[in-house]
This record gives sequence, C-alpha cells and structure tokens, in this order.
Amino acid sequence: MNRAPVSSSNLRSVGYDPESQTLEVAFNSGGVYQYYDVPESVYRGLINATSHGKYHARHIKDRYRYAKVG
Repeated sequence: MNRAPVSSSNLRSVGYDPESQTLEVAFNSGGVYQYYDVPESVYRGLINATSHGKYHARHIKDRYRYAKVG
C-alpha cells in the first residue's frame, strides 16, 4: 500500500485503501500496522488533524482490529 509521509513525532506515514477500508500506519519507532474496517472519514480526519499522533490515539488505537505487518 502506498503511504504518504506525515509530520508527526509519532507517525511516519499513513496510507488507506478505500475498497477494503484498510488504514496502514508506519510509526517512527519502526512498526507498520494495518487497521481494518476503518471508514474513510476516519482516515480523512487523521490526515487533516493538527496532531496526527493524538488523533490516532483518540480515534483509531484500540477501536479497530489491527495487525502488525512490518
């Protein structure tokens, strides 16, 4: 999945596949995770957030199924 870099102290890049509603997040710590069944509105909220890390913690982490993929 193609990811776009984001300016964040926690997140390195973010990608989204609207067909499968899969969000992929690469962290500055080196891990890459895919989150499943994420609405596109949540992805857009993450991309447009003033703090990507805070948005991820409040609206994505522990709310969607996920797997570490890298």
